[in-house]
Amino acid sequence: MTEAGDMLRRATEHAIDFLDGVGERPVGRPIEAAPLRAALRGPGGGRLPDDPEDPAAVLESLVAAADPGLVASAGPRYFGFVVGGSLPVALAADVLTGAWDQNGFSYVASPAASVIEEIAGDWVLDLLGLPPAASVGFTSGATAANIVGLAAARHAVLARVGWDVEARGLIGAPQIRIIVGDEIHASALNALRIVGLGTETVERVPVDSQGAMRADEAEAALAGTVGPTIVLAQAGNVNSGAFDPLDRIVAAAHAAGAWVHVDGAFGIWAAVSPALRPLVAGLADADSWATDAHKWLNVPYDCGIVAVADREAHHRSMRMSAAYLVPAPGHDLDPFDWVPEGSRRARATPVYAVLRSLGRTGLRDLVERCCALARRMARRLEAEPGMTILNDVVLNQVLVRFTAEGAGSGPDEASDVRTRAVIAAVQEDGTCWAGGTTWHGMAAMRISVSNWSTTEADIDRSAEAILGCARRLR
Repeated sequence: MTEAGDMLRRATEHAIDFLDGVGERPVGRPIEAAPLRAALRGPGGGRLPDDPEDPAAVLESLVAAADPGLVASAGPRYFGFVVGGSLPVALAADVLTGAWDQNGFSYVASPAASVIEEIAGDWVLDLLGLPPAASVGFTSGATAANIVGLAAARHAVLARVGWDVEARGLIGAPQIRIIVGDEIHASALNALRIVGLGTETVERVPVDSQGAMRADEAEAALAGTVGPTIVLAQAGNVNSGAFDPLDRIVAAAHAAGAWVHVDGAFGIWAAVSPALRPLVAGLADADSWATDAHKWLNVPYDCGIVAVADREAHHRSMRMSAAYLVPAPGHDLDPFDWVPEGSRRARATPVYAVLRSLGRTGLRDLVERCCALARRMARRLEAEPGMTILNDVVLNQVLVRFTAEGAGSGPDEASDVRTRAVIAAVQEDGTCWAGGTTWHGMAAMRISVSNWSTTEADIDRSAEAILGCARRLR
């Protein structure tokens, strides 16, 4: 066996051991950073040793030292940050992706990676009901996908007024009006900052009780609009799961000549379910879309997806040229024409494997099952006195507030303290993991169900653990 084969065999054995036990290990107990650093720095105590170390010994040491700091986010009872686990076929395809070591930036560099990306992109458009002629890029995550979508939007709205932003930059450019919902996600604001559009210049539209942009307010904000304008809408509020009313927002925006970008990191996948599809009415009429494949597609990190209806705007905002970048005959556009990166892994391969493995019905069932499990969790918790579900559970998000004795349903400091104490106790317990958030001025536990392996038994076990922690702290 070659050295590479031996190392891969050892790594695979460790990976299998981890996955075989991930469902029963503590999901995410707090750990001090100092001992973790010390263990991972190795015998040198910090400074990189001068002499080489045996690769097998390095691998064994890495596994042992990292283990206490590994969160069981791949397991069935991790409900934090809207992350899925990795479907077995996705993980296997990811291992092949690493072993093949293809540079996925061009057809010449890897014909297989390029065609796989093309096919996976076509399937994503079809599943989401987006325009089949739209362009697709595979990025490192939803933030990068938002960056690309907003860069295409920036190009298009400035080109309409005669400004070439790729050549001339933003210095002296016409002002771009940015309209967002008041509960825009932090990553979307980060994307606006990175593409030079800023965060303090955005115009925030009021939202409803669930955090969705109010259609009447959006229409009022867009009435009489002139000049370059971008509307950043949201499919799936990160706290409540609520959807902006895309049909009315897109209609008003297009009537005003504005571009609509949809941040759909996880919620956009409601489109694959006939039962949930009304939540994304109007989605296909927007101009660009961003999502994260490691959420509901349950592929390994890192993989985001951006789609743009205007292929020319997308291409011009991302294109890269050099004397050595010669397209292959009959293949005019390469993967790097749609994303900022040159050298990159062939990250569409796990997406291809998942979509082909699940098919339409499998993906639909995955999304619908997670939503049903979220509703089950909400029912279990709200049946207990002193617990309030703050949101309408329309998707996979559940917001729980633990009220103090004698407190009402509105904001109060005692209930905030109690809620944060329960969250800390649940995280310390390790049966499941849920994070905290602030929702309309109130502390809340946020539960996100998006892992393919979560079952009703996992929900019931987790609910009992949460209830137990709350009762002990009463």
